[in-house]
Amino acid sequence: MRGRLWRASNPALSEGARESLVAELMDARRAVGIAKRQEDPEAEKAARVRVHEAKVSLGERGPVWWNDGAPDYNRHLVENTPYASNG
Repeated sequence: MRGRLWRASNPALSEGARESLVAELMDARRAVGIAKRQEDPEAEKAARVRVHEAKVSLGERGPVWWNDGAPDYNRHLVENTPYASNG
């Protein structure tokens, strides 16, 4: 997205756990939008915390879920990683 790399969800999560966490993430994102439309900064802050917590639980943020020593390029520009095109 916009030239950035984003970490995938942890593939070790069960399908049920992943679905539940994705549902929580979507609910939290909707809550962010509602709070913004209502111009409620406290509700927006709380909703953003929920988004962050869901993403950490999914493995998209926070400690890496893999153990092979590969670096985490989450949110890095592709051009600044080994994945950049050489031609």
